[in-house]
Amino acid sequence: MVDVRRGRLAIGIAQLLLVVAAVGLYAASRLPWVVIRSFDGLGPPKEIVLAGSSWSTALLPLALLDLAMAVAALAVRGWPLRALAGLLALASLAVAYLGISLWALPDVALRGADLAHISLLTLVGSERRYWGAAIAVLAAVCTLIAAVLLLRSASILASDPAGRAKYVAPATRRSIARREDPAGAMLEEPGKPEMSERMIWDALDGGRDPTDTPRESDTEGR
Repeated sequence: MVDVRRGRLAIGIAQLLLVVAAVGLYAASRLPWVVIRSFDGLGPPKEIVLAGSSWSTALLPLALLDLAMAVAALAVRGWPLRALAGLLALASLAVAYLGISLWALPDVALRGADLAHISLLTLVGSERRYWGAAIAVLAAVCTLIAAVLLLRSASILASDPAGRAKYVAPATRRSIARREDPAGAMLEEPGKPEMSERMIWDALDGGRDPTDTPRESDTEGR
């Protein structure tokens, strides 16, 4: 039971991290990433600020993906939860790439001028703003930690017999109950008609009367 609680706690922490990552990605999409300066000789110099949503259009979709995964973590278990964790790991790599690329790109002026629709002939300079990219990288870290927690919780919950019994047929649940509940084994011993609470519910689930016990043979004692 303690392991099951740890698994559910891990899912809760992962959901919180995914929400934080989604908020961070939204903030990163609103912050300036690149500033482009141009001068055409006919008017004053222009300064165009490219926000994160313009520089990396995938930021908002990835933020929505994090939110969707946070909700989906409530409903899935087993291998679907592992698949969700794998998808989140890939998403974290994509977010990290978007943030790190701002540092790794040798020259942002050419791409910035193209995004700002500025002619290279009028381009006079560019400047990087790192706050948005840094927040995106932190969001990627949160997403990756959430993926690890979900993968771990999937393994923990998969070992929970009670959790597995919810998704199997009633006959299988009864078989599991007989193997795992000592009181269930006592039911089959003569002279011990007491039924455990679990066996009563299993009997009702199977459409049987839990109070209907086999009658003793008429020839018994003769």
